[in-house]
Amino acid sequence: MVKVILDLNFLLIPLQFRIDIFEELNGLLGRAEPVILSTTIEEIRRILKRSSGMRYLQFSTALRLAEKCEVINVERRKGESYDDVILRVAKDTGMPVATNDSELRKRLRKAGLTTIYLRQKSKLEINGYV
Repeated sequence: MVKVILDLNFLLIPLQFRIDIFEELNGLLGRAEPVILSTTIEEIRRILKRSSGMRYLQFSTALRLAEKCEVINVERRKGESYDDVILRVAKDTGMPVATNDSELRKRLRKAGLTTIYLRQKSKLEINGYV
């Protein structure tokens, strides 16, 4: 079983593109265990507090999806962005990261880490080795 860190924007895929990310991860990796960082849940809740309408629906759906994942408790250090935390934990654990954030993907790849992302709005693809 491969543990995969899910980024916030990856949790938005099901509502945007009608793709079951958990099923797709299992198809791609054989058997995947989705992991969410406590800081990502914090980020979702922060955005939800100042959202309404469609944006609120998107992020409340993301929060429900996050609840299906194993949560890793981490602290956001002074000056760290949420992406910095993901990068740090991925480096420390070697876990691949599922994200559609192109800037974060570049940083992860530069660090030699595996990324999983949505390609052509229809399928997941791996960049690097699991």
